[in-house]
Amino acid sequence: MHRLFGLLLALPLMALAEAPATPVAPAVTPMAAAGIGGQLVQLLLGLLLVIGLIFALAWVMRRVQQFGPRGGQAIKLVASQALGPRDRLLLVQVGGEQILLGLSAGRITPLHVLKEPVLLSEAEPATPEFAQRLMELLGKDQQGPKDKDKT
Repeated sequence: MHRLFGLLLALPLMALAEAPATPVAPAVTPMAAAGIGGQLVQLLLGLLLVIGLIFALAWVMRRVQQFGPRGGQAIKLVASQALGPRDRLLLVQVGGEQILLGLSAGRITPLHVLKEPVLLSEAEPATPEFAQRLMELLGKDQQGPKDKDKT
């Protein structure tokens, strides 16, 4: 990886080193003769090259990060429960211990260390699906005003 970056950085320097020592008379072309169309094409090609380079580097970084250790994580999130917009409870497993943490804005507080680990079944999801939960909330909101009209 470092060799690739070193090669990319060295390419402009190698091009300068290979330039002829004797000055060559440049071809004289006035800016008006080149035309604004040629300048726009050159600008767009340069922009596309830079954007392509950004995407290529992002892809390479994603590939490199995937080679890290995956299964050997020491800390695992077992469950999470939202208490409010910025507060939640987290059940975290560290090694063989499970710790209940309170998470609020800018603060993490250990609440309890469980003596016996909580086991969640894999077949049963910990939280309902988004669409089901949304329909429940919409159903409760629609029933609320109707009940007020009846009283």
